[in-house]
Amino acid sequence: MANWDKITSRGNVDDRRGMSRAGIGGASITGVLLLMGVTYLMGGSPLDVLQQVDINELTAPETTVDTSEFEGADTYETFASAVLGSNNDFWEKALANSNTPYTAPTLVLFRGNTTSDCSGASSASGPHYCPVDQTIYLDETFFAELETNLGAKGGDVAEAYVIAHEVGHHVQNITGDLDNSSRDNTDSVKTELTADCYAGAWAGSLREQGIFELNEITEAMDAASAVGDDNIQTRTEGEVTPESWTHGSSKDRVDAFTTGYETGDFLKCKF
Repeated sequence: MANWDKITSRGNVDDRRGMSRAGIGGASITGVLLLMGVTYLMGGSPLDVLQQVDINELTAPETTVDTSEFEGADTYETFASAVLGSNNDFWEKALANSNTPYTAPTLVLFRGNTTSDCSGASSASGPHYCPVDQTIYLDETFFAELETNLGAKGGDVAEAYVIAHEVGHHVQNITGDLDNSSRDNTDSVKTELTADCYAGAWAGSLREQGIFELNEITEAMDAASAVGDDNIQTRTEGEVTPESWTHGSSKDRVDAFTTGYETGDFLKCKF
């Protein structure tokens, strides 16, 4: 495990895991992903995903779960807050010379479904960023699905990469790059690869701080490979159709992350 306790900064985490709503038709994450072709596992807007499910089930009232499991700042909330805080520190410095100052996003932890300004958030849409409320939504049970169904090795560094990728979309949003991207698949892939590269640049900024153990960064690269469009299509559809890609191939995603990690310069993240 990485030495996250060396990070003293903390990001704004809204822990809603003590709230729950009925799942989408009672289906598991895997079932919904298989049904929908898994085109928005992470990083993209959830709107296209949400249009394919019953919106009434996503907007059902939240009910309190009788559990003390998530009371206080548990280990996962502290981890997520440290990763987010470190990303905030990195981007505040990286954008210091920009005319657009960095504003920190919120990270919502939830289970199943929760409300958002992007028509709701659900486990089925995977970790994602909502530009309307400038918030990242994360059901951490997604990572078990990532390992079980997409072949990722998992690990805390892999999970940190996912959070950093979503922060990358937040950066694109506040700089106007997210608004400028069209719905064209080619532009979508460029947007996602840039966010991967941004995540790599953040990770690279930690190399001299003793956060990562030897070779631990490979967890992030493995996760990037697992959510490549070609890997997802092979596992869910049995064939690869590059013309429908929205996030890039496994190799593309690993290469993008590596570019950011090795250069430490977000300005190199142009695709």
